[in-house]
Amino acid sequence: IETIAREIAEHYGAEISVIVGDDLLTQNYPAVNAVGRAAVEHRAPRMIEMHWGDLSHPVLALVGKGVVFDTGGLDIKPSAGMRIMKKDMGGAAHALALARMVMSAKLPVRLVVLTPVVENAISGDAMRPGDVLSTRAGLTVEVGNTDAEGRLILADALTRAAELKPVLTLDLATLTGAARVAMGPFVIPFWTADDTLARQIEAASKATFDPLWRLPLW
Repeated sequence: IETIAREIAEHYGAEISVIVGDDLLTQNYPAVNAVGRAAVEHRAPRMIEMHWGDLSHPVLALVGKGVVFDTGGLDIKPSAGMRIMKKDMGGAAHALALARMVMSAKLPVRLVVLTPVVENAISGDAMRPGDVLSTRAGLTVEVGNTDAEGRLILADALTRAAELKPVLTLDLATLTGAARVAMGPFVIPFWTADDTLARQIEAASKATFDPLWRLPLW
């Protein structure tokens, strides 16, 4: 993911920064560090941030979940469920692809791309059920199941996005199999508390024959 992000940044003249390993703690991304710290050094957790566009333009934030492999952690997945978990970085992949489209089209936005990238590995340093983790927002989270790693890394990334005061944040994630159970494999669910935005998304979905379905967000 980092390699592709750097290639995109170089091609379009975007600024990019990458925070890796224990530096995540000093830069206040504790949840990203906690989820990914069990991986081997060359697959250490990292936070990738890319900026592009005129500073005077409205800020558009793209956030993508980048779990490059998900064992489930100590609450380990069964083998059949783990076999396809290379796809758990699909959110980050979509965020980078969308970023490339935005830059290529030269849209009048100040684009920010945030991709927390981890491997949810198992080792002596892996987070444990019952651990209480800090987050960038200053809140704490008790881990009930280590296979709920995506929402932890996204918590830090979404907090960072909010700090930049975007007019719109799009959060892309392979977050829960329950969505697939509810909607099946061909219809993508989305959530927003903004009714106007929801109508715009639904209209675009129909116009492009790309089925989406809004689920409740209370």
